[in-house]
Formats: sequence, C-alpha cells, structure tokens
Amino acid sequence: MLGENLQIGLAGLGTVGSGVYEALLRNRDILEARAQISYEVRRVAVRDKKRRRSVELAPGVLTEDWRELVEDDQIDIIIELIGGITEAYDLVRAALEKGKPVVTGNKALLAEHGNTLFRLSQEKGVPLYFEASCGGGIPIVRSLQNSLICNNVSAIVGIINGTSNYILTAMATEALPYHEALRQAQQLGYAESDPTLDINGWDAAYKGLILAMLAYGTPLRPETISVTGIEQVEPVDFTFARQLGYTIKLLVVIRHHQERKALELRVQPSFVPQQHLLSKVEGVFNAIAVRGDLVGETIFYGRGAGKNPTSSAVVSDVVLAMRECRLQGYHTGFQPYTQEVQVLPVEETVTPCYVRFRVKDCHGVIASIAAAFSRHDVGISATSSADGEHEGGKTEWNHLVFMLHACPWGQLQKALDEIRQLDTVVADPVVLRIETFQGT
Repeated sequence: MLGENLQIGLAGLGTVGSGVYEALLRNRDILEARAQISYEVRRVAVRDKKRRRSVELAPGVLTEDWRELVEDDQIDIIIELIGGITEAYDLVRAALEKGKPVVTGNKALLAEHGNTLFRLSQEKGVPLYFEASCGGGIPIVRSLQNSLICNNVSAIVGIINGTSNYILTAMATEALPYHEALRQAQQLGYAESDPTLDINGWDAAYKGLILAMLAYGTPLRPETISVTGIEQVEPVDFTFARQLGYTIKLLVVIRHHQERKALELRVQPSFVPQQHLLSKVEGVFNAIAVRGDLVGETIFYGRGAGKNPTSSAVVSDVVLAMRECRLQGYHTGFQPYTQEVQVLPVEETVTPCYVRFRVKDCHGVIASIAAAFSRHDVGISATSSADGEHEGGKTEWNHLVFMLHACPWGQLQKALDEIRQLDTVVADPVVLRIETFQGT
C-alpha cells in the first residue's frame, strides 16, 4: 500500500526547479512504484506569478511567498531551488525550525551557512539533503555518506565545474585564447552571461567545501580554502604541458595529512599527467577521484550541471526524504560528527610547479631567475622556452618556463616576489601546480 499522499512544497521554478517539477510529474508512476510512497506537489513559490513558464500548474498552486510553504501544516517536505544565499538561508532555517525536511542544491548556501544549518538540522532531528549541490547528476554525496562510509578518506581530487572544464578543453584542443573559449561556452549555453564564479574557481570551491564536510564530518568556512581561477592560463601553457606529458585542468584538491591532523583545501588550474583518468575528462563533464583506505581509488564521472542531471539528483533526495518521513527518529541527512578540523595554511602545502615567465630577449635572464630560485631553496628540474611577441622583426619578449621540484607554496612565493623585481621579467608569472596523484 502506498498510503496517504506526502505533500511537497517547491520553492523556485527556474531552470532546475522546472526540471524537478516536470520529473516529479512525468516519472510519477515509476517513482511511486519504486519508493512505495505516493506524493503530490501542493504549492510552488516563485518571485513573479505572472511570468510565463515552461510548465503548466494547476490553479492555486503558485504563490509569491515561500513562507506559505513553511507555514502550511499539510506540506511535509520542502525543496529549496530559489538560489542565492540570504533568502534561501531564511527559507531553509525556517523550514528546519518548523520540522520540515529540506532538499536543496544550493552549494553557496551550504558553503556559507552549512555550519549553522547542519547544527540546526542535528538539534531538531530534521534532515537537510543536498545531493545536487556538488557534481550535478553524479551521486557523490550519497556515495560518501553510504557506500564509502567505512573508509578513512585520504584524498578527494576532482574536476567539478563544467564551464571551466569546457573552456580549458577548447583551449587545449582548438588552441583558442581564453576569451574566445569563454565566448564559445556562452554561445553554447555552457557559461552564464556573468561567468565569474565559474572561471575564478569559487563555484568549484563551494562544492569542494561540501565534499570536505562530508568526508571529514565537520562544516568548513569558505575562507579556509585557497582558490585560484583559470583566467591567466594561455594556449602556450597547453603547448608546454603536452610536450611534458600533461594537460591542464581546474582541480579541487582535498587531502588529509594524517601526521599533522590537518586538511589541505585548494582549487587551482593544475598540470594533470596524461595517463591519469582525470586528464581524459573533457567538455562540460565532471569527475571526482576519491581514495579510501579500504576501497582504494574510485572515480565518479558524469554531467556536473544542467537541468536534467541536477533535477535527477534533487528528485533522488526527495524520494529519500519521503521514505524517511515514514521512519520516526531516523534519517540519513548529514550530521556533523567530529570537532572542527585544522586546515593546513596554503603556504605550507607542497607540490612541484610549472612557472612561465615573459622575459626580455637578453643575455643572462635564465641565470638571474635561477639564482633567485636557488637563494630560496627552490629546486629546478627543467627549463624550456618559446618565442613570444615580435615587432618589426625584433623579438620583444619570450616565454621562459621552469619546472620546479616540490617545495612549500610560501617558499615559492618568496622567490617569485624577488623575481618580479627583475628588469628582464615583463609580466606576472603564470604558476600552475603539478599534481602527481601520489596517495590519490
């Protein structure tokens, strides 16, 4: 028996919200058969009821006040898809206070206010589900919570922003300059008109913080993660990368340093070895590599964004919420279970690096840069060069690349500060970490 209908309140009817509404109606028979629970979408909150929409709703379903969803005693579960942070926080907090389970895909909300909301969820015994918040349709949240529950996770490394991955793929395969690759992504609908959070790394950082919270049991603040975007990467960097056996990807890197009891949290464009599976992830696809002490390395792959993949993740959480509504005192929403963990200062993180300088075509430039590296105990494993800008048949500057041995990031920055003062260096260097995937 399916029993009495569970009532759902949906806040937000944009791209993902409309996709969720359509999926709940289109796949209703199969969802009810699999979950053995019947349901109904009772109310839908939007900002403007008069706006033309791609989905048709029954009369009286729409409201412009999300508070009606919270205050309606007949609504059992609330789906938050309004986006943003402030209003979404007010909605989720009010719903949890009211005892209503919440499903959200709002990564920025969880990164900024996860500490408060997860503690409230724990205190009230009311679950907050968020599979769609990182990885789109990739079931990474549920996997970390359930399938990998008995593993000590030593590292999570992934490509979790489809827009930046599309841009970097276009730069690699078509030799497009960054701005042309971005424009192409916007024309195809893979990048927003304002792509700032995608290209500056913060979309990936929000998702990375959520993954770290899941893997290590405690909410983390955005200021604890080091973030660098893809804006400075140029086609010439891909040329050097190919010659050296790498490609370039924007990676989120989460590593647990057992000996220091600290987490390494960072997002940055990185050299990825061509033999590693992450180097094969192209276009708008995402992939997340997780290493556990029992399972070893596992890789989750799929579309990380978009109406249908994200709707799939949201609806999976809705079904889980419906099932657990029938189980008094039990739910699988995230509950913090450890004390706050220490985050390793980015200056103390250690990797090999690729550094590209624009330098004047003159005698002694390699020696002067190498001497500065030496003074700061930064070892050089290889150097390379390529022609840069020419004018009137005369070389104005060249590209000069140094491959550096593993060293602390702060130590490298001190060397680069000194090198920037050299008259022969004509622009800020491009610095990309080299991921070896040892222990990942």
